[in-house]
Amino acid sequence: MALPSSRAITNSAHALDVIPVVNSITSLLQTLNPRTPHPKNVSSAPLNRFSSFLNPNLVIVVINKQINPYHALFFFNWASNPNPNPNNYTHNNKCYEAITNLLLYHSLFSPAIKLLKNSQKLSDFFVGKIIKAYGDKGNIKAAIFWFNQAKAFEKDNYLFSFNAILSVLVNANMINLVKTLFDNVVKEGLVQPDVSSYTTLIRGLCKTGMVESAKVVFDEMSCKPNLRTCNTMINGFCKNGDMASASLLFSKMITDADCLPDVVTYTTLIDGYCKKGEFEEAMRYMDKMVKGRGGCLPNVLTYNAIIYALCLRGEVDEAKKMVSKMRLNGVKDNSATHLSILKGLGIAGRSVEAIEYLRWMVSCNMNLDAKAYTVVVVEYCKLRKLDEAILLLKEMRGRGINPHVYCFNSLFRTLVELRELDRAVLLLKQMPQMGCSPNFLSYRTVICSLCRAGGRMQEVEYLVNDMLQNGILVDATIYGCILERYSEDGNEEKAMHVFNEMVGKSYVIGLESFSVFIKMLCSRGLIVKAKEIFEDICRACPAVERDSYRRVLDEHLQITQGSGKEEGGGESS
Repeated sequence: MALPSSRAITNSAHALDVIPVVNSITSLLQTLNPRTPHPKNVSSAPLNRFSSFLNPNLVIVVINKQINPYHALFFFNWASNPNPNPNNYTHNNKCYEAITNLLLYHSLFSPAIKLLKNSQKLSDFFVGKIIKAYGDKGNIKAAIFWFNQAKAFEKDNYLFSFNAILSVLVNANMINLVKTLFDNVVKEGLVQPDVSSYTTLIRGLCKTGMVESAKVVFDEMSCKPNLRTCNTMINGFCKNGDMASASLLFSKMITDADCLPDVVTYTTLIDGYCKKGEFEEAMRYMDKMVKGRGGCLPNVLTYNAIIYALCLRGEVDEAKKMVSKMRLNGVKDNSATHLSILKGLGIAGRSVEAIEYLRWMVSCNMNLDAKAYTVVVVEYCKLRKLDEAILLLKEMRGRGINPHVYCFNSLFRTLVELRELDRAVLLLKQMPQMGCSPNFLSYRTVICSLCRAGGRMQEVEYLVNDMLQNGILVDATIYGCILERYSEDGNEEKAMHVFNEMVGKSYVIGLESFSVFIKMLCSRGLIVKAKEIFEDICRACPAVERDSYRRVLDEHLQITQGSGKEEGGGESS
């Protein structure tokens, strides 16, 4: 390939001018194919012909072009000391930033750190990147270690590292550690937190629901909050449902030329008012957004918030009009827009339209997820079209989408209502092959229905064992259903076994289950056993209303004793 003149590349600040030589270097690196940070059997000499083209812009573009990080590092190391070097080229900080970003992105921590150390570039700025990278990988311990390293060698200049560790800890929901760290740094006085530090702390407090604490930090900031800080605080207020405080802060922002509300501010407020059911107020902010001071145009998130609120109110036709309005205003709708319409049709009871709408979405090749299909599976269940619902689940699987367990649970409820228990059992067994594992509600719906039906306890025992093997515990409700069925079937041995398990687990036996169990015992003349069971329940479960259970026991004892007298009277006569 013919190369462009070195002057054309050296004098250009635009990546477009370096593309031909970047492609040539990339092609050569792919041929050389270094596979380690310092390959011994790969010579960098073939790269020498590119020496005259070296400048920081070229180096950065080459690094960012590489898919294989070892190719980028090999090139970077060669460019650190090219031979010849007609332009006296040396890497600048942007070059080091580019190679460091790439290595850390690929989790090549050791090569990145070694490179920075050998180049004497291991500054607070780069340590901050190392901390963030470890945090992104979930290695909080290593992130904290490097923060302490920054404190040790930077002494009073570790603000980047401080902000990085704050962000890592906030993302990991370690808010108590964030507050302690922040307070300690302020107390030491070596580093003054900046607006980014305060914003991260406020974000962490709001994220964990500590909005009042966040407001205290916001009010006591030692520096002026910027737009991002204000947006973070408004987001916290909105998520907490405190629209009055959010509106008050918005009013202050309107008067500050350096902190005028942007599309994020307005969208957050609009979404907050929508979720609180104050739709008219949301629309008022929509109007302010366009016409107010420093007005800005709504984006797809803004429109989606309004559309979602309309759909929740069942006003699907108004939502569709809003979709048309956003398109006329040059804003492209997305799959979230139409998912709201789909949900709205379901809420409005327009099941047939919802089914048709999903088909339209599929025909438009929208990027659909399980949520969209779940809506229509539920609508099919409402229409009692179970075959179509199951076919849709299989279609999801065919498209590489794993159905949500909620879909199956809707099917189980409908199957049970229609008394199609065989299909319910079969579907429960097939769930793993259809890309979804049963949850507690799946098992409980089917098991309790089988118990109520009678004559199907073998299937119940199978499903209970399957449930336990999948790590799902049997609760008092399921135990109660099983106890009732064994009692009604007169299976004293198994009923007693279930009862003993319940008592051993300190489960409260419902009055209905207790009544059926005691009735079975009394009918068999096991009066003493019935009384002992009552006492066992009271000892094992102190919270039980003793008087209620006593009344149930006495009722069955009276019936049994009365029946015995009648039989006795009949015999004597």
